[in-house]
Amino acid sequence: MRILSIDHGEKRIGLALSDPTQTIASPLTVIKHVSRLVDAAQIAEIANQNEVGLIIIGQSYDEEGKPNMAGRRAGRFADELKNQTNIPIEMVDESFSTQIARAARIELGVSKKNVQVIKMNMRQW
Repeated sequence: MRILSIDHGEKRIGLALSDPTQTIASPLTVIKHVSRLVDAAQIAEIANQNEVGLIIIGQSYDEEGKPNMAGRRAGRFADELKNQTNIPIEMVDESFSTQIARAARIELGVSKKNVQVIKMNMRQW
């Protein structure tokens, strides 16, 4: 089963796809944000084309453990995506994942382009 990881941003949406064994993920594409409806339809189609069995969407939280503005936006996007696919969707706390991925990238000497791979693989840690 492949996993599609979604990094939902305000202007762009990053996608990474795992290998069938879920051992490693690789950047797949970046989608320019159009609207929640259009973005969800496009991602549902990509998921179907790649025989995805699980979709993971990062959601960030504030210091009180409540979704912050970006986290709420990711949650609304997940709700729309659920309307367009039967593939299971999980929300994953990505609070501070960008900072952790940046530090790991620097330590490992990985290019900025592959930060999404690091973030997706953090789920296994």
